[in-house]
Amino acid sequence: MAFAESKLESPCEELGAESNAEDLYRMGLVYSTGMGVAVDYVTAHKWFNLAALRGYSEAKESRKELAGYMSSDEIALAQKAAREWLSLAN
Repeated sequence: MAFAESKLESPCEELGAESNAEDLYRMGLVYSTGMGVAVDYVTAHKWFNLAALRGYSEAKESRKELAGYMSSDEIALAQKAAREWLSLAN
């Protein structure tokens, strides 16, 4: 999985509608690699999915790779969480 230095000092669920794709992608990295938090593939997939929806191509690859480690139920939970975030952020 691609790794990038995160400019986010700590994970934050406060990313809102104005958040750019790169910040959403970095949140995926935080949760997929456990940078300061427990590894959480469902949450990471959610953030990668949101970044991908905003056109961040690396997020599409990371989401695809991460999905290989997840069950279909976990992927469904991540997709549901992304939809919920979108409805709350807008």
